[in-house]
Amino acid sequence: MDALAGLLEGPRARGAFMIRACFEPPWSIRIEDRAPLTVMVMVRGDAWVIPDRGSRIRLRPGDLAIARGPDPYTCADDPGTAPQALILPGAECRYPDGRALNGSMDLGVRTWGDRLDGSTVMLIGTYLWEGEISGRLLKALPPLLTLPSDVWNCPLTPYLMDEIVRDEPGQEVVLDRLLDLLVIAALRAWFSRPEAAAPAWYAALADPVVGRVLRLVQDDPAHPWTVASLAAKAGVSRAALARRFTELVGEPPMTYLTGWRMALAADALRDTDDTLEAIARRVGYGGAFALSGAFKRVYGVSPREYRGVGRGSP
Repeated sequence: MDALAGLLEGPRARGAFMIRACFEPPWSIRIEDRAPLTVMVMVRGDAWVIPDRGSRIRLRPGDLAIARGPDPYTCADDPGTAPQALILPGAECRYPDGRALNGSMDLGVRTWGDRLDGSTVMLIGTYLWEGEISGRLLKALPPLLTLPSDVWNCPLTPYLMDEIVRDEPGQEVVLDRLLDLLVIAALRAWFSRPEAAAPAWYAALADPVVGRVLRLVQDDPAHPWTVASLAAKAGVSRAALARRFTELVGEPPMTYLTGWRMALAADALRDTDDTLEAIARRVGYGGAFALSGAFKRVYGVSPREYRGVGRGSP
């Protein structure tokens, strides 16, 4: 598996919250939904995305922005416009004073705002559960990133514009997959840009020693790797590998290996019905008991609890 594929294979929406937002200035929406990832595509007009911390960005037609939760932010026609609505967890909508909106801004199938013919139109897709996005991917992203139209031109946008307002059998699945493809395409474009702060391990793949070790670990996580065996494969001493790996990646080789195995196990718990025993063997643990202990140390919950939350269970 190449490194970029390993990083981007994580998004898998399930019943994602997707809307076409239509507004006429002045307008402002405060988002406090704590969603792990939200993608916004500007179709018509301009908008500002204003995080509580960090620099605000302006979106013009064709621009795309991705906000990484849980930090709140505001979308508005102008940074000075006071919020008219508040978006809370579970796609709950309220007025700023706490009163329920009660559908007063619904404009049709997956369409929301104050005017259907408004001069501002955005497509918004939100992953509702952390289990739908790889933790390694989330950690690699800034809280807010943008791709302007002059460097971002995705043919999925007009297709999503058509599909988001349809009410056909299986439409939810179609939209989930379109959102996944849109995010993957956007992040592939983002990581190719010089301002993208790629994770340390990603940059370390260019190193002839550490890069080889990373590929060995990523390609065969079930192998009983040790620092000695990895060093032998890389043609260096154990001390040299440990020092160089920690310097470039930011953690020792075996710590990275554990994190990679746990990420794979988490994905398998979320995406398959495989037994814990089978997952344990696949990621390099002797059995379910050993994997459970390691998993809880890393994630703070048992594999069973994680599987339930990742699939949207209470």
